[in-house]
Amino acid sequence: MRDVPIDGDMIRLGQFLKLADLIDTGGEGKILIASGDVTVNGEVDTRRGRQLHPGDVVAVLGQQARVSST
Repeated sequence: MRDVPIDGDMIRLGQFLKLADLIDTGGEGKILIASGDVTVNGEVDTRRGRQLHPGDVVAVLGQQARVSST
């Protein structure tokens, strides 16, 4: 798992997937989130707009990234 720093104290799930290079496009993220293939802190979350904060762990397609502050 790697730490991915964000500016500020919050980022939306869809944005974080792209920032962390867990997906290639926003459209891919939308599909993966809607199909239940993305977990936040070990639980499936189907909300692209889910607010993530430092310490949250996102997993998709066998990869994990943790939100960290800059």
